[in-house]
Amino acid sequence: MSLDVELLSRLQFAFTIMFHYIFPPFSIGMGLLLVIYETMFVVTKKPIYEKITRFWIKIFAANFSVGVATGIVMEFEFGTNWATYSRFVGDIFGSPLAAEGIFAFFLESGFLAILLFGWNRVSKGMHLFSTLMVFVGSMMSAFWIVVANSWQQTPVAYRIVTDDSGYSRAVITDFWAMVFNPSSMARFEHVLVGAFIQGAFLILSVSAYYLLKKKYVEFGKTSFKIALGVATVASLLQLVTGDISAQVVRKFQPAKMAAMEGLYETRSNAPLYIMGWVDEEAEETKGIYIPGGLSFLSFGTTEGVIKGLDQVPKEDRPPVNAVFQSYHIMVALGMFFIGLNLFALFLMWRKKLFEKRWMMKIYVGAVILPVIANQLGWLTAERGRQPWLVQGLLRTSEGISKSVTGPEVLTSIILFFIVYVGLFLVWVYVLDKEIKHGPVHLEDAPAAGYSKEEHMVDPFKDL
Repeated sequence: MSLDVELLSRLQFAFTIMFHYIFPPFSIGMGLLLVIYETMFVVTKKPIYEKITRFWIKIFAANFSVGVATGIVMEFEFGTNWATYSRFVGDIFGSPLAAEGIFAFFLESGFLAILLFGWNRVSKGMHLFSTLMVFVGSMMSAFWIVVANSWQQTPVAYRIVTDDSGYSRAVITDFWAMVFNPSSMARFEHVLVGAFIQGAFLILSVSAYYLLKKKYVEFGKTSFKIALGVATVASLLQLVTGDISAQVVRKFQPAKMAAMEGLYETRSNAPLYIMGWVDEEAEETKGIYIPGGLSFLSFGTTEGVIKGLDQVPKEDRPPVNAVFQSYHIMVALGMFFIGLNLFALFLMWRKKLFEKRWMMKIYVGAVILPVIANQLGWLTAERGRQPWLVQGLLRTSEGISKSVTGPEVLTSIILFFIVYVGLFLVWVYVLDKEIKHGPVHLEDAPAAGYSKEEHMVDPFKDL
């Protein structure tokens, strides 16, 4: 049986990165809320905020650990399955990955120990600073990864050199122009806000679970209210970042934009589809749409001309229906988050929210939806770039390693699947155990909410 090395390598990378991408958004989103909860504790000195912070740090640690473990794997895949690609982009791609390791991972790791084990060992201010640094480190990590990926989407500030053996590679001509390539900031903002939503929904889900069970009611209500505020602001902000990101795609990756909207004909008054289906054979899209909506959103007038797939050679077109569906489901989920959160805020304003058990049940189950939305966003971005590995420079089919065989890649996929399933089950077990156990074990915390300052270690004064 002949096995397609390219297809298997793509499947392997998609599986490993999609599994990995479950965890970093949780860490980033929860990191923001940890900073808020702990700041509330330091400012108000109310023990409830310490209890909330300490409980969520345990959940944060479980997500962080699995995220780090699964992230390292992909860097090895570049060398094993994508050697030609690595040779071509190594001079460029290596820079943001190195920056991520130096400036982000070291920052996160350096302060993580204080975050996890520093309670009652360092001052409140030092512990809050450590929490903030871990959060900043997680955002910086996301920034450098998005920069590396964005250069593949919109490559700039490079030149192609060919060595004596005939291999060509891209080298940087302007580091900061590469970092702030046309899509990096727009994509980073969109990714970051998506992570805030995902982290907030995890806390909303668990808090709602406690309220349904009538356990840790004060903990649940306080935790829920703040997370709901973050989720609402982030959901609304995602409309803005999504629009900015779409404008960048329209300008620099018109084929991807055309696929996202199933637009085959270059035209003004381009429709904006609410939902639909793309017939790629007939090159037509059917569904519910707003006439002229896409042109209006892009140019502020329905007269704006949007490039269609008729401007793109067939061999350079992405899988249109797949990109269309992932994009539209992601947008629909984003609108659902806005509606749900605003309605919850309205009920909370009327002091009815926590009486509505059906709302709590929705929030318990809704934890999976931001995960799906973020995964679909990634699928839209990556499949929309096909057939290019580096837009306009290197095709995906040209980037695979020449030395690996189909059976080897298939074997590694099976092994990855077994290991990752085991890892996922352990993660679920740990979360389930901690959530069911709840914050009750923190009842033994000092009555004043924290140990006496004179018994603590100040890592700066004590050097």
